[in-house]
Amino acid sequence: MAKIKITQVKSKIGSSARQKKTLEALGLKKINGTVEHEATPQIKGMVAKVSHLVTVQE
Repeated sequence: MAKIKITQVKSKIGSSARQKKTLEALGLKKINGTVEHEATPQIKGMVAKVSHLVTVQE
């Protein structure tokens, strides 16, 4: 399966608690933090919910 690289580019301050927990579940802790995940439907859905805070590279 394809891998995607997810980078947090904006602060989670001011975001809802649910969005903060989604970032934490993805493994993102700080701005410019990068994680790599398999491109599963679950991960893509999580990324879609916080798309305004992250960038994605295929």
